[in-house]
Amino acid sequence: MAADTRATVDAVWRIESPRIVAGLVRLVGDVGLAEDLAQDALVVALEKWPASGVPDNPGAWLMATARRRAIDHLRRGRMLDRKHEELGGTLEARQRDALPADEIVDAIDDPVGDDLLRLVFICCHPVLSRDARVALTLRLLGGLTTDEIARAFLVPLPTMAQRITRAKRTLSEARVPYEVPRGEALHARLASVLEVVYLVFNEGYSATAGDDLVRPALCDEALRLGRVLAGLAPGEPEVHGLVALMELQASRLRARVGPDGLPVLLTEQDRARWDRLLIRRGLDALERASAAGPLGPYALQAAIAACHARARSVEETDWVRIAALYDAMAQVAPSPVVELNRAVAVGMAFGPEAGLELVDGLTAVRELRGYHLVPAVRGDLLQKLGRGAEAAAEFERAATMTRNERERALLLRRAQACR
Repeated sequence: MAADTRATVDAVWRIESPRIVAGLVRLVGDVGLAEDLAQDALVVALEKWPASGVPDNPGAWLMATARRRAIDHLRRGRMLDRKHEELGGTLEARQRDALPADEIVDAIDDPVGDDLLRLVFICCHPVLSRDARVALTLRLLGGLTTDEIARAFLVPLPTMAQRITRAKRTLSEARVPYEVPRGEALHARLASVLEVVYLVFNEGYSATAGDDLVRPALCDEALRLGRVLAGLAPGEPEVHGLVALMELQASRLRARVGPDGLPVLLTEQDRARWDRLLIRRGLDALERASAAGPLGPYALQAAIAACHARARSVEETDWVRIAALYDAMAQVAPSPVVELNRAVAVGMAFGPEAGLELVDGLTAVRELRGYHLVPAVRGDLLQKLGRGAEAAAEFERAATMTRNERERALLLRRAQACR
């Protein structure tokens, strides 16, 4: 197979596989089987496209192929008859038996709406552990390989593969319905869904491993899911808070990577490249979150991002307000990472010595051991204090801890500049 064709297939698969799997789950009612059928369609593409060429709409081609496989499977296993009975009795079943294959698929669909959203709620079902929910969502909706997820979680590949397989088996054995929950069930599972959607966004905004700093397609998908959630639960402040946060962070994507592919620090970004439309949408969503109730963790983070978005330069940024918002975050959702971010804001608002004192108090925190941003932040503060040799050592230590190649290169460059 020509290398360019294989690269095209891989790119199409990463983008389209979540929608294909989601559509198949609606049809066959089993996450594991849906992924197997989607993989079958991928194999067919790998066999046919090198000879016939990549179709004009490769995503639609893969979906059509996968649906035909699913319909064949349903007919062979008499699963379609059972679905007919569930959806309206024998008369409707006989009527549907006369429909062409594509219309059968449409008839089985329901009016709730978005296949991907339903798949998110399945992946975030309480029968799964938190780690399993995140891993399965990244696998099925983020389009990440099992190896990429394993590296993100810092666990061996066989462990992650087993975790994902076990999660799919658990969902099948529990016969989890393929639906968006309603009423109290929706609220009970909403926090988990928001967490997973934001983790998918973060993987796109700042890739945990690999050669690319950002994966915009993941950010786009997380944003789309967030907007759908906002329409589904318009009275939930944190849904709007999450959408606001993602819109505001996504507005910086074009400015986050330099011509050499290396990350550009927030304080050095060309703010003219920030997307003003996304900023406006984010600020509007933040207003909706504020109107719907007290600000939760996502809305507070969005308020912090809004401070950056409103400022025309680093110097005009209201760092005192940002530090105060992190104080509020520490009350609402305390965590060592929040404290690290608060130290950065304090350093900007009240001087690097004040920030360094806070960071030094975090170096012994167990949850932050191995977290590369602790020495990276410490190095930045030391550099501002003129302690170049110490700063260089911290940047070099951070470079050994990150799994992202672009981030490692930037840290080593900063270490060299300090020396």
